[in-house]
Amino acid sequence: MAIFQRGEIWWYEFSFAGRRIRESSKSTSKTLARTAERNRKRELEEGFNNVSDTRHERVRTVGDLADDYLTAYKLRHPQSATFAEYAIAHVKRLVGSKMFVDCNEATLTSYQNERLNEGAAPKTINEEVGFLLRILDELGDILRVRLRKRKLLKLKVGKPIGKAYTDEEKARMLDQAKKARSPHIYPAIMLALNAGIRDAELKQLTWNQINLKRGYLTVGKSKTEAGEGRTIPLNSALSETMSEYAEWYQERFSAIQPDWYVFPFGKPRPSDPTRPVTTLKTAWNNVRKNAKVKGRWHDHRHTMITDLAESGAGDQTIMDIAGHVSKNMLKHYSHIRMEAKREALESIVKRPPTKKPLPKGSRNSKVA
Repeated sequence: MAIFQRGEIWWYEFSFAGRRIRESSKSTSKTLARTAERNRKRELEEGFNNVSDTRHERVRTVGDLADDYLTAYKLRHPQSATFAEYAIAHVKRLVGSKMFVDCNEATLTSYQNERLNEGAAPKTINEEVGFLLRILDELGDILRVRLRKRKLLKLKVGKPIGKAYTDEEKARMLDQAKKARSPHIYPAIMLALNAGIRDAELKQLTWNQINLKRGYLTVGKSKTEAGEGRTIPLNSALSETMSEYAEWYQERFSAIQPDWYVFPFGKPRPSDPTRPVTTLKTAWNNVRKNAKVKGRWHDHRHTMITDLAESGAGDQTIMDIAGHVSKNMLKHYSHIRMEAKREALESIVKRPPTKKPLPKGSRNSKVA
C-alpha cells in the first residue's frame, strides 16, 4: 500500500484480488488520505466476502420496511397493488412498531393467532404472512425455512367447493344485472359466463383486446402463463352484449380509445377510462342477493367450464378457452351437474328381457 501526492491532492494505491487500485482521496491531508485508503480497502474486502455493516437496517421498524417494500411492489405489480395495500396494512397494524432485529418465529406465529382471533380467513392470513416474510427479506427466507420445517408456515385452508349455476340461476342473475345501477355488471357477468374471464383479467381488459368485427377477445395479463395471450371467440350472446355496451361507452366518453379500459374507474358512475375499475364487489353482491342466488364470482368460470364439458367439447378446446395448463386443473373446475349425471346413468338402464313361454313337454313346463 502506498500514498502519493499529485499537485496538492493525495492519492492512494494498493493491490486487491490481482488488480491495481489507484484512486484520489480528494483531500490535501496526508492523514486523511491514509484513512481513505484503509476505508476503501475494507469496503472492497467486505464486498468481496459479502460482509457489510447493516446495524442501521436491523433497528428499523417493520412499518418502515413495509412502506419501502410497498412502494416498490406497486411499481412492479400495479394490477395487484390494492390487495397488497390491504394485506400490508394489517401487517403494519399488528407488528409495524417491532424492530427488524426483534422479529423471529414467535413473531410470525403470534401474528397468525391474532388474525385468527379477529376472524380473518386462513387463506388471507397466509397471504399476509407471505408479505411479512418478503418484507423481512433475507431474515424472512430463514424464518420461512424454519417454520416450514415445523409445519407452522401456513395455516390449513379448506378447499372451497365450487358450483355451477343452473340455467334458472343464470337467468335470474342476468335479469337483475340488467336492472342494476352499475353499467358494468351485466357485461361483466356475460364475459365471465361466456368467456370464463377471471376477475383480474376482466378489470384489466382494454378495448384493443376486443375485436367486435371479427368476434374475439385476447386476454392480457393472467394468473397463469398459459392464460396470457389466449384468444376467446365471442359467441352470439356475448357479441351482442359487448356491441351494445360499446355503444353506451361511446355515448358516455364520446370516443373509444384502444388503450382505454373496458370497465373504467369512477363512483357512482364511470368517469375515467384511463384507469380500471377497482372492484365489482358491491354490484355483484346486490345482483346475487336480488336474484336469490348463492355462490361466488369465480363460480361463473366454473359454470362456463361445466357447460362446455356437458356440451361435449374436448379437453384441449376447454383448456384453450379457459387457459388451464393441465387436465387436473380442468377436472377441478368441471363440476358436471347432478341432472346431467342422472341422465347419463339413466341411459344405461336396461329392462330385464321378457320371458318366453317354454315349449310344451319340457321338463320345467307345468303339467296340466
